Amino acid sequence: MSEQPKISEEQEIKQQFNELLELCPRCQSAEAKRLIQKAFELANEAHRGVRRKSGELYILHPLAVARIVADEIGLGAKGVAAALLHDVVEDTDYTLEDIEGIFGKKVADIVDGLTKLEGVFDQTQSKQAENFRKLLLTMVEDIRVILIKLADRLHNMRTLDSMPEHKRLKIAGETLYMYAPLAHRLGLYSIKSELEDLAFKYEHPKIFEEISAKLEDYKDKTQHLITRFSLPIIERLSREGYDFDLKGRPKSIYSIWRKMQRKQIPFEEIYDLLAIRIVFTPKEGIPEKAQCWTIYSLITDIYKPKPDRLRDWVSTPKANGYEALHATLMGPEGNWIEIQIRTERMDEIAEKGFAAHWKYKGANEKESELDNWLQRIREVLDNPDSDSLEFLDDFKLNLFTQEIMLFTPKGDVKVMPKGATALDLAFEIHTELGYKCIGAKVNYKLVPISYELKSGDQVEILTSEKQKPKYDWINFVTTAKAKTRIKDAFKKERKGIIHRGEQKLEEALNEKKLTTNAKILKKLQTYYNLPNKEELYFKIGKGVINLENLNKILSDKTANKWIRYWRLSFGKNNLKGGKKNIGKESKKTQMVVSDDMETEEYIIAPCCNPIPGDDVVGYLDQDDKLILHSRKCPVAIRLMSSQGNRIVSAEWESHKILSFLAVINLSGIDQIGIVSKITKVISEDQTVNMRSIHVESHDGIFEGTIYIYIHNTEDLNNLIFNLMRIKGLHNVTRQERIHGN
Repeated sequence: MSEQPKISEEQEIKQQFNELLELCPRCQSAEAKRLIQKAFELANEAHRGVRRKSGELYILHPLAVARIVADEIGLGAKGVAAALLHDVVEDTDYTLEDIEGIFGKKVADIVDGLTKLEGVFDQTQSKQAENFRKLLLTMVEDIRVILIKLADRLHNMRTLDSMPEHKRLKIAGETLYMYAPLAHRLGLYSIKSELEDLAFKYEHPKIFEEISAKLEDYKDKTQHLITRFSLPIIERLSREGYDFDLKGRPKSIYSIWRKMQRKQIPFEEIYDLLAIRIVFTPKEGIPEKAQCWTIYSLITDIYKPKPDRLRDWVSTPKANGYEALHATLMGPEGNWIEIQIRTERMDEIAEKGFAAHWKYKGANEKESELDNWLQRIREVLDNPDSDSLEFLDDFKLNLFTQEIMLFTPKGDVKVMPKGATALDLAFEIHTELGYKCIGAKVNYKLVPISYELKSGDQVEILTSEKQKPKYDWINFVTTAKAKTRIKDAFKKERKGIIHRGEQKLEEALNEKKLTTNAKILKKLQTYYNLPNKEELYFKIGKGVINLENLNKILSDKTANKWIRYWRLSFGKNNLKGGKKNIGKESKKTQMVVSDDMETEEYIIAPCCNPIPGDDVVGYLDQDDKLILHSRKCPVAIRLMSSQGNRIVSAEWESHKILSFLAVINLSGIDQIGIVSKITKVISEDQTVNMRSIHVESHDGIFEGTIYIYIHNTEDLNNLIFNLMRIKGLHNVTRQERIHGN
């Protein structure tokens, strides 16, 4: 049997282009095909001879992006043409004027939005964040910009293997922090899930492989369950005359891991791994919503539902347009199985997001929700004084993935992010209402402005003409709009106070024959636990910090509160050329963190306290100190997405000298001598030192917490395994102390 002849690169390009035209449902007119052909020819010529890091011809990348845009998102000819041209201005000699002359202003504007900023940046700004800001400025004018950018990011993630480790971490962190939530916000569920899984695969390769293998094994073992569960449903719906498709719904690896982390449970205890989806063609003359409920009713005649797991997004769709009915039912073998019911229209909107709305008449109300969201983004972008990193955080607040639904006294619905307070709602309704807010009535009960609202609450905002905004309100709000409006009210006054504080500090240092520098500022920020120098100057200017103990702070050798925690910091740079090479395009090995180290140079981040064996990533701060974060840490993910050029990939060497504090939670049946059995196992383990144990017993059940000093995760896992063998102990887990976002 002869092998098939290998096609040439030119043939492959032609084949990919032909497939693109076939897969684009909105590009079938002669005019649309001409536009795409012209864009392809220009891009092919502009990128001729250029290759990606993987070795393949560069033109295959824009072709792949255009294919995602056409097939998986559903954009039309102009969107596909812009996707083919998205790197032309940035990487070749063509200018935006050339693109506008050939393809018109609309396509040129989209390409401009997708082109990264050039030129010198203020060193205090983040290039990553500035580029993102530019992308969003164009997005609020044309949503296609962000849809193409998401397609570009998806293809980059699919081909990330060819990048060096530190670049992979930067791109994966940025994807998890910004692009996956963006895809979710725009209703692109399949793209969001794939982005999350790919980012997770590069950030935590071992955990990804473990969960992936368990999921495959679980699917094999439970396939007969799904079949047995589905057959009576198929039979009943067919008898009722429904035209439908029933299939398994794959749960993403990242969402499984998130649930394991959030609920502190093992893989085996996640009960919504089994899920099926029913997508049906609605019968004519009956509202879609009514038909969804009819199908739900038919299924609950067969299986009993779990009352607290009914999710009705048919009556009130999510803010990103998602509609479906979710229920969890008890299967034939005592397993909970989730079922999702949706029409073909709902299914397409769930997969392709807002792009799919364009196909359906009467879906204008969903478009207006998108417009509301874009308006909120505009308001954040319109704040000229916020620096790029502050902007990035404010924007992130607008990417809420979980929403709550609130009602005004007149019954109008307001959608807000989960965690929003009464003050957030006041600012959402109107800026002046926020400034005058003194409290609220929630479900007719009086509550303070800091009260956290819950879905379904009816809220009446209370105001007073005497009320004036206070700067500490910023601690009571979660939305970007509210934070921006509070900052606006104090902008001028705050600038004056900051300037006064800067002068006060300068005068105090001059008396000691010192001048302000980064090291002194860092010591003061750390001592007073402040996030930046502006906050330090502000507190000095306000008189909150009086500088009387300046001598003591500056002479404190520990220099950093973080080190006091363990009086440990460590690291060993095995890169040639030292730290100057970090973050550059040089060939690099991983930085190995080991026992023989200089104490002042490496710090364990207090927000996540990684111990040897945990997946870690290094971040170089302004003083060139390497700070080690757990890769799971929200702070680390934020740094990778905004300060990617300062990220260093790191790994542990085996530690048998230094000890690290770890916390174990345990629970079980209370019985005589259980505590002595636990302490016996710990004392017999030569690799562990116990610092303290705290146990509480109630109604025959006990719960306890043990603080131990451990060398690495391997020793910790061995200890947990030995504790689990004690009769009566039901649950033993490590408590991962990850804080902050």
